[in-house]
Amino acid sequence: MTAIAIPPSIASRPSAQWLSKPKQLLINNQWVDPQGGETFDVFNPATGEVIAQVAAGEAADIDKAVKAARRAFEDGPWKKMTPSERGKIVWRIGELIDQHCDELAELETLDNGKPLAVAKVADVPLAGDIFRYMAGYATKLEGNTIPISVLYAPDSQFHAFTLREPVGVVGQIIPWNFPLLMAAWKLAPALACGCTVVLKPAEQTPLSAMRLGELALEAGLPEGVLNIVTGLGETAGAALASHNDVDKVAFTGSTEVGKMIVNAATGNLKKVTLELGGKSPNVIFKDADLNTAIPGAASAIFFNHGQCCCAGSRLYVEKEIFDEVASGIAEEAKKITVGDGFDENTVMGPLVSQEQFDRVTKYMDIGLNSGAKALCGGSANEAAKDGGYYVNPTILVDTHEQMQVVQEEIFGPVVTAMSFTDPEEIVARSNDSIYGLAAGVWTADISRAHRLAKAIKAGTVWVNCYNVFDSAMPFGGYKQSGWGREMGHEVLNNYLQTKSVCIGL
Repeated sequence: MTAIAIPPSIASRPSAQWLSKPKQLLINNQWVDPQGGETFDVFNPATGEVIAQVAAGEAADIDKAVKAARRAFEDGPWKKMTPSERGKIVWRIGELIDQHCDELAELETLDNGKPLAVAKVADVPLAGDIFRYMAGYATKLEGNTIPISVLYAPDSQFHAFTLREPVGVVGQIIPWNFPLLMAAWKLAPALACGCTVVLKPAEQTPLSAMRLGELALEAGLPEGVLNIVTGLGETAGAALASHNDVDKVAFTGSTEVGKMIVNAATGNLKKVTLELGGKSPNVIFKDADLNTAIPGAASAIFFNHGQCCCAGSRLYVEKEIFDEVASGIAEEAKKITVGDGFDENTVMGPLVSQEQFDRVTKYMDIGLNSGAKALCGGSANEAAKDGGYYVNPTILVDTHEQMQVVQEEIFGPVVTAMSFTDPEEIVARSNDSIYGLAAGVWTADISRAHRLAKAIKAGTVWVNCYNVFDSAMPFGGYKQSGWGREMGHEVLNNYLQTKSVCIGL
């Protein structure tokens, strides 16, 4: 058995006690061992050491969880609850998240590497907020009355209306960059709509989702409504995506894996929503307030170590101010303290895994070997010598659209900076990507801002800001950045289906 190393930084914290407990599967409100008896290691990205061993669920466990979710959906008390009763439970989950903020934030930092201060003010509060926001929709899932004109029966009368009904058993597969928050984004609307769920967390970061499962049971979820199967993507994830008794699958992750999810879903034509990758343009015009735009552009790429699907990773700056902006962002990057997320001085923690570290440093090398110049960064951070997955925040200049580092998603703190001279061409350059998740526009010209917001093909366009999220604001992608939306009332469409009823009078 692999030795588990509990970091001294959390020895006296609430998360240390929880880490010492067995990490089992949640099926039908019971924590159980996987049928194959296998586990997998979870690593601390700050040190590379093993911090937990987690149950490795496989196809048989997914099948057991899906059957529990099906029973709960068809015959359990969840179906019979009033919308108000269901909403109270969803709200209660949000309240419990807030009450356990410190513990959940510690698990996020341990698992993902992000600074503890960030997890406390962003990840955990936003997770609680989405449950409370969606709880209110449980009582507002309304249909419509339809005035119909049946031309071939003019003398007949009909009463027609629609019902909005839960889609059924939902498989949810979440990523490792915001483990708790992504679980919340998916679970809260699905539960508010009356669905039952089988959740598969990312194998790199399963801990906070498992703790959330405990809080959901404490909130009063009936048997089988929420099931959590930890395991590898190619086993548990693939089995969930292809299971013929799953009515809908919701996935957040890479575009490559998203396409595999679509293929796996064809067996029973289950509904699919996808929140996928991005290579988001961030455009700064010479009339922008650079005191805001420069730190804003730095945050757009360096927040969460650049491990954001919507990161502003393609920077376009009007030529007259290019040197000023590029050097300004480089100065912002140099202020960033890279280190362990539990160190209160840390601004940027390690990348999530050895695999991600290798990917990002490889792209740095590809860019430099292709002729790009690193204005800052461009390499691993010295702290990586001690076993953590640390890289330096990086700005690559002398880049162009044909380079791999400009076209492909790196998913790390690496931005490619390019200049432009013709404001009319910047829309075409911004849209020159297979992705369309997000974009940023920095300008004092309100007309230009509106024109670009309309012309850029992206699910979210931030103007004079970046990375602004709210439970009420839909989030999702155009093109190969995905299907469907998270958050806002738009997300309800992911978990509801419409039934028409027509009654002859």
